[in-house]
Amino acid sequence: MTRVPVVALFTVLFAVAPADGLTVRDMRDREVTLAAPPARIVSLVPSVTEIVYALGAEARLVGVTDFCDYPPAARQKPNVGGMINPSLETLVEHKPDLVVATDKGTREETVREFRRLGIPTYLVHANRLAELLDLVGRLGALTGRREAVAPLVARIEARVDAVRRRVQAYRRPRVLYVLWPEPLIVPGRASMITELIELAGGESITATLGEAYPRFSLEAAVARAPEVIILADHAGHGSNAGRAEPESWQRLRSMPAIRTGRLHSVDLSILHRYGPRVTDGLETLARIIHPEAYRHPEAFR
Repeated sequence: MTRVPVVALFTVLFAVAPADGLTVRDMRDREVTLAAPPARIVSLVPSVTEIVYALGAEARLVGVTDFCDYPPAARQKPNVGGMINPSLETLVEHKPDLVVATDKGTREETVREFRRLGIPTYLVHANRLAELLDLVGRLGALTGRREAVAPLVARIEARVDAVRRRVQAYRRPRVLYVLWPEPLIVPGRASMITELIELAGGESITATLGEAYPRFSLEAAVARAPEVIILADHAGHGSNAGRAEPESWQRLRSMPAIRTGRLHSVDLSILHRYGPRVTDGLETLARIIHPEAYRHPEAFR
């Protein structure tokens, strides 16, 4: 996988202008000006919350969202509401000197409102593992935890490489991953899920679709004859409508995955949060796609 030059990243991430404070560039290449390194951060992104804790910088978090539920200690932080529609009144009460938001889940009008209120907003973006590692470095620099970045990045890379080695000798089965059942939404070329399926030794049947998460027809899914089907389970993530329902797929006996009993459900949070637990999701995918690679673990010690 692509290695992020962590040390080099720190040298270009910050530009200090004594008269104007601290200027940084977020992951959308926007300039963000701060009076000083941020000591009071509100995270509107569960992935960011997890990374901040993994870096040991959780003392700087003064607000998180309803969905920031990992690690469990994050639930004890002040809650500012939803990721898409946070309570501005509650958020302002916590006097943040930086809000970390996402270009995929935070509405533009919300970001504009932060600007009107004079609250600096840092946008994050990660569709690939390399971008996840980049984000770890950026958050380490923002929170003054530079020394924690390299060990965390090394742990993530080591687990990814271990999975790659385990599955590299096996044929790649065709995999259908379902993010949402109705309408059917799947990962496309720009999705990290597609990259994870490939690293786990599979071949996503929707990998060539242009968008990150396009709609897909059931007829097209059947025609591509997936050998493994993986359903994202939204249980406990705020939407019962999106819960994995294997029963509705069992009638599709023409699919090889159904005939051979290779229909699985996976917790949404370990695959769709671009934080340290993405390696848990990758290992889960690898065990589903290549159970034969994990039958003799002693061979990989």
